[in-house]
Amino acid sequence: MRAPYRIGVDVGGTFTDVVCIGADGETLLVKSATTPHDQSEGVLDGLRLLASTLHLTLAELLEVTERLVHGTTVATNALLERRTARVALLTTEGHRDVIEMREGLKPERYDLRLPTPAPLVPRHLRLPLRERIRADGTTEIPLDETSLQTAIAALRDEKVDAVAICLLHAWRDPRHETQAAAAIQAALPEAYVTRSADVLPQIKEYERFSTTVVNAAVGPIVARYLGRLQQRLDAARFHGPLFVILSHGGVAPVEEAQRLAAGTALSGPAGGVAAALALARAGLGDNLVTFDVGGTSTDVALVANGEAALGKGREVGGQRIALESLDIVTLGAGGGSLAFVDSGGMLRVGPRSAGAVPGPACYGAGGTEPAVTDANLLLGYLDPDRFLGGQRRLDIAAAEAAVARLAAKLGMDPMACAAGIHQLANVAMAEGIRVATVRRGVDPRNFTLLAFGGAAGLHASAVARDLGMTRVAVPLLAAGLSAWGMLQTDLRYEVSQSLADASGLPAEESVRSFFAALDQKARARMARWMTGTPELRRSADMRYGEQVFEVAVPLDGVDWDKAGLPARIAEAFHARHEALFTYALRGEEVVLVTARVAAVGKLPPRPAPPRPPRGASAPMGLRRARIGGAFVELPVWSFSELAPDQRVEGPAIVESDTTTVLLLPGDSGRLDGRGWLEVAVDAAPARLSEP
Repeated sequence: MRAPYRIGVDVGGTFTDVVCIGADGETLLVKSATTPHDQSEGVLDGLRLLASTLHLTLAELLEVTERLVHGTTVATNALLERRTARVALLTTEGHRDVIEMREGLKPERYDLRLPTPAPLVPRHLRLPLRERIRADGTTEIPLDETSLQTAIAALRDEKVDAVAICLLHAWRDPRHETQAAAAIQAALPEAYVTRSADVLPQIKEYERFSTTVVNAAVGPIVARYLGRLQQRLDAARFHGPLFVILSHGGVAPVEEAQRLAAGTALSGPAGGVAAALALARAGLGDNLVTFDVGGTSTDVALVANGEAALGKGREVGGQRIALESLDIVTLGAGGGSLAFVDSGGMLRVGPRSAGAVPGPACYGAGGTEPAVTDANLLLGYLDPDRFLGGQRRLDIAAAEAAVARLAAKLGMDPMACAAGIHQLANVAMAEGIRVATVRRGVDPRNFTLLAFGGAAGLHASAVARDLGMTRVAVPLLAAGLSAWGMLQTDLRYEVSQSLADASGLPAEESVRSFFAALDQKARARMARWMTGTPELRRSADMRYGEQVFEVAVPLDGVDWDKAGLPARIAEAFHARHEALFTYALRGEEVVLVTARVAAVGKLPPRPAPPRPPRGASAPMGLRRARIGGAFVELPVWSFSELAPDQRVEGPAIVESDTTTVLLLPGDSGRLDGRGWLEVAVDAAPARLSEP
């Protein structure tokens, strides 16, 4: 591998993946333990391990690293664990309960006993300001200085870490928010202050308020973390740019991630989708279901016709984040998911996870509860001596003891219990894919299951059979594909603005001038990050006049150079509505609610690594593994030693230093020369094992 290098870092629940791509495209993956107390420590540990593997010092490696892209779970963990900053909300008098009333709905609206998620800001920290700007931008009540100073005094007394400023109709005219923010920053220079007009200048108060509050709640935590990471990298002599991948799948400088911290809520999983898009362009196919199985969770997304769906209104930890993000379904089923007996005496798996500390029992770090990884080890699917290329030896005795204790509670044979744990994990993963496909009107049988993450290869074939899918692809770099994907995406900055008059389509010149203003704003921000001309991608949130929800409509295919632009935009909406809901109402009024522009700055690509030609390899040996309720001797193949187009017939195990693929009876695997194992799955339903 030759300098210079590009490095991608993905912090997972158990491991931190570090992927390095050289100038010739050669790729290297290393893994270090995630350090939940301070993720930057695990990141530096991974970089040191990478440097050692390359026979360099850390300083020598970083001096020739041209860019580093990072995916972080800091914001996600803070929201899920409710360990956010102490945040206050300043809002227009009479509107401080918007974040608690939400939209009058609960996550499960027919569950009368289910409480709504608690707001991030307690009521006594929701402070009213006497002011009011109307929806047309006129000032009804100027910002009252006395109420502002009263609020600032309360903020000082309460020792808040962050302040969210959400004033009524600030999307239309932000001058009162700007005035309040300046006063607060002057009085409390250490506070993290965020304005709704900066975060989400759109109509719909709850979405705007909630997103801004989330940004304030996680902003200080993300800013401190990224600041520490930057300091550690600076001390190690890294002089290149540090980028962070955001929830929409693009990357941005660390300063933007600190400003728009809520945009990092899906930072890590977005790298996996970026990788899927890159593999689709490389020839894997345009219709993919991503199946990213890590230590604590499984992330599923859809790539249809070579495009990944963007959505908004994502909830993390019960809090609405209305920024655009990749449409990713996350479920609590991964290698570290713990098995237990519920109150009804039934075996359950997840969502609670062993995490990085102490990890599954077989890690030998103090874990005593059985995890999915422990079950996979006992079933013979993992080699205890080759885990992470031999860096960590798995403790079979500890796994046996953990599973035996659970089996005793159920009155089961321990091996049958281990098989049940594995099978329940498969069921949970298949259900997550149904949520992302079948429940949205998509037939997964027409898609390829792209399996990656350290644990996906052990479950992919069984999950595919459950869903009737017949094609699975497992990349050679499966265990670090999200980190690799972060190096395949581009700079992206998104700007949006609701229209003042949502009562139909504006006149042609109004539409052009409105989008032109957004274009200019997006270009100006991108000019701070790169030289050259960015690519602009326009879209709009639109609806029929009597509808209460909007549809996101891509406008890249609209001809902007000819007259009659509003009619072409309307037709784009009709076509999109018809594609989503099978009908269009071309005689109805069309309303353009919010305009959006994304500026994309293309980063230079790296060549694909040349795969050296080699002759067909033979199995490395045999391993006893449980298939169909009995232990049999399975051939074990080296993933990295397979020759292009070499076939492996199931049942068999294909393993590398960082991932293992289980081929079931009837499966046929073929190594594609572009770097993935393509598995033809037996379409006949089959169970992996019977408890």
